[in-house]
Amino acid sequence: MEALGLAIKRDWQTWYLNRQVAGRFVEYDGMIMVTIRGAGHLVPLNKPEEGLALIDTFLLGKQLLTHR
Repeated sequence: MEALGLAIKRDWQTWYLNRQVAGRFVEYDGMIMVTIRGAGHLVPLNKPEEGLALIDTFLLGKQLLTHR
């Protein structure tokens, strides 16, 4: 992200699903980078519920839940 010269709009925050830590995210100008806790490269296999929640959030234009 630094190589793209994008400024950070909102620094790293934790996001939650079912009152549990689901991962972390950081928001840049025009882009959001999201991690899913414990997923590695196989989100659908390792963390399907979190992956679906992330896709739904993106497609519906919602914000990730940042409180329990």
